[in-house]
Amino acid sequence: MKTLTSRTKFYLGLIALSLFGVGQSLFADGGANHMVRNQHFGVSGSNVNDITRAFCCGGTLGSLVTDGSTKYIVSNNHVFGRSDQAAPGEDISQPGLIDNGCSPATIVADFTLAFPLGSNVDAAIAELRTGTMDGTGFIEDVGVPSSAVVAPTVGLAVAKSGRTTGFTTATVGSVNASVNVQYQKNCGSGKKFVISYTNQVVINSSTFSAGGDSGSLIVTNDTNHNPVALLYAGSSSTTIANPASEVLSKLGTALGGSISFVGSGRKPHGQSNALHSAQAHGPSQESVEFATLSMKEREKDLLSRPSVIGVGVTASDSNPSEASIVVYVDTTTGVVPQLPRRINGVRVKAVFTEPFVAY
Repeated sequence: MKTLTSRTKFYLGLIALSLFGVGQSLFADGGANHMVRNQHFGVSGSNVNDITRAFCCGGTLGSLVTDGSTKYIVSNNHVFGRSDQAAPGEDISQPGLIDNGCSPATIVADFTLAFPLGSNVDAAIAELRTGTMDGTGFIEDVGVPSSAVVAPTVGLAVAKSGRTTGFTTATVGSVNASVNVQYQKNCGSGKKFVISYTNQVVINSSTFSAGGDSGSLIVTNDTNHNPVALLYAGSSSTTIANPASEVLSKLGTALGGSISFVGSGRKPHGQSNALHSAQAHGPSQESVEFATLSMKEREKDLLSRPSVIGVGVTASDSNPSEASIVVYVDTTTGVVPQLPRRINGVRVKAVFTEPFVAY
């Protein structure tokens, strides 16, 4: 087989990414600042070995974390760890291969570890090379985030900065979600497989993220910019993310110490604007807890039904202060599942979308 040139691979790579959502926008907000050399975070990056004969891939350098002595860049396993295939020490490039003609650019970090896929987080870290990125943790279009994590709640106003769609805002659509996410072993090739996750964050928006935004840190959309979740998958109408608290907890266990986001230290003093908005307009905690328990009772049954790829807890359409159960249905199968109208008195609604894909 004829070896493809770097330029050919570059354009084929763009086509490959478009199949996973980049087709919505090949440029970040206001220009290409997220796809070129940029020492801030929320920008293009990749493992230099994330390349095949036909394609090269990339994602987002999300943010910085530290164990108190060493700083690490956070992204996803499928971005830094090449879906469980990377070895410690592999180079991390900024911008990523996809934005540099399928060739490495500036090496900014060395791959350290990734949680194995199936461990309920799609997360990885790479040790920062001194002087290559902004040591304050500044995120493009966001600024320096807080180091204090906020738990996701339905209706919480959030923002993110990522390689493809740049700075975007939305609200959390559902929490405590169990989802099935599709992966592919190699960049643009190889066997496809599905990983199941629980307790995930889902954002229902067609503009919040796209392929290449994986690894972005989702923060509160206020002056604090508290970390909420780590983006790793989605469809044309949804975004899926791991809660930031679980990512930090597992990082700490893996590294044998306490891990925190590098940031300003600003905390949500009781009521930040975003938190206040979520609490004022979203379901009550008691309602969410009861809906979650009701969902869990039927979760296995619901996920076994044809075309169902996820379940979660959201706000009721008729009464936003009341929680309901949401069932995510894959429209590409052509099968509409039979769903209960209520479970333990809790309303059930369907949201139709394409398969959830790690992008």
